[in-house]
Amino acid sequence: MAPGAAPEAALYVVATPIGNLGDITLRACEVLRRVSWVAAEDTRHTAPLLRHIGSPARLLAAHEHNEEEAAERIIAHLRQNEAVALVSDAGTPAISDPGARIVARVRAAGLRIIPLPGPCAAAAALSASGFSAPHWLFYGFLPTREKQLEKALAELRALPYALVFYEAPHRIVATVRAMEKVFGGVRRIVLAREISKLFETIHSAPLAEAITWLEAEETRQKGEFVLLLDTPGAEEKAEDGAETEKNERVLRLLVSSGLPLKQAVALTQEIAGGSRNALYARALELKP
Repeated sequence: MAPGAAPEAALYVVATPIGNLGDITLRACEVLRRVSWVAAEDTRHTAPLLRHIGSPARLLAAHEHNEEEAAERIIAHLRQNEAVALVSDAGTPAISDPGARIVARVRAAGLRIIPLPGPCAAAAALSASGFSAPHWLFYGFLPTREKQLEKALAELRALPYALVFYEAPHRIVATVRAMEKVFGGVRRIVLAREISKLFETIHSAPLAEAITWLEAEETRQKGEFVLLLDTPGAEEKAEDGAETEKNERVLRLLVSSGLPLKQAVALTQEIAGGSRNALYARALELKP
């Protein structure tokens, strides 16, 4: 879109500041000033931003509870040759935020979607982590219930990638405890808190030390978090190898004693840990 020109009738997916208002891009300001409508996760949150940049655009609500209805309204505006911007409360829409279903519906309607790059907490935290892993996996928010949380983490443990999560302040201690339980104390974690805000904090430590750091000051548990786990190191791989060897010995002994496979697997998991599915698959191979 050329400066001063009327915007094309398209859905502009606009990244907005995650903290400092200065993080908004020149292009985002230009688009938000010239579109007819801004579809916002919370219109009360977005209205001050529009006032700040001098945008006269009208607001419509587009949150997780009304995405279908909002998509219909947006499609109707686009078909009337009106440009619409989609924003979330902070950061890039549709990434652990509402918006993906709206984008999908607009695309299915054959209408144009134009993404505007900009602030993203995951990318910002990763750039400051110091991790050299060439590949990383963005998971977003983990399950909140303890068993589901530990199961989700166990499925990620052996992956050779840096892992990136979002977490809320009231869950941060429980989540980091679960990470230490599942990954052990050696794996390095980066806790990135309040990125681009006044009290931004980025702390790196082995998982064994992370809880002590969090609990040393109550303020360290406040704000929105990005959690990053480094790839498995040599020490952790050695620990995993020793655990696998122990699992194998226990499972082999129980299967050879004639126990039903399900019982042998359950006892092995209780005694030595490990994945139930992996243990059962190995038990089938060991069955006489």
